[in-house]
Amino acid sequence: MSKEDEKQESKYHVGDELLAPAYGNLENPFTGKVEKVYENALLVEIIENDPADQPAVNEMNHRAVVRMADVEVIKAAPQDKKSE
Repeated sequence: MSKEDEKQESKYHVGDELLAPAYGNLENPFTGKVEKVYENALLVEIIENDPADQPAVNEMNHRAVVRMADVEVIKAAPQDKKSE
């Protein structure tokens, strides 16, 4: 799959900061940064979380896969102005 194929018609982009709901063993919402965009989900690096959830975050290696429908963009990443 080429880079162009990976680029999807999505409102989410690598580098976006998101607010995600409680997930898996996490009991509180968290903030994450998009690392990879899948068809219906996002791989995010957890960058801010409730201190009570820290053991679970460490166990997850500071990563989570979340559904696109469950997250809200709080800071969009700058986008290249290239035209295809």
